[in-house]
Amino acid sequence: MPKDIGVPSARGVKGALIDYAYGAGGGIVYSLASSLLGSGFLGSLGSAVIAGSVIKGVKGEIIATMMGFMGMMSAMGGAQSTNAGSSQGVM
Repeated sequence: MPKDIGVPSARGVKGALIDYAYGAGGGIVYSLASSLLGSGFLGSLGSAVIAGSVIKGVKGEIIATMMGFMGMMSAMGGAQSTNAGSSQGVM
């Protein structure tokens, strides 16, 4: 069991709100960049890089990592769903 689970403190709540604000800011930058660059592979790559570079430090690295992961998952999901709509093999 983790030892650092306890009663929420004002400092902990403040830190969580600041982290949330960084994440929301990174998401807004990612959304704006993806609307300009597109939602394909290169668009999601560029958007993740831009969002990660706007937010400095470790939080920017985390945002770039998460946005890259989400971009690849959506790209892979989109590739799979295009085959699902195919009429081949349907009676």
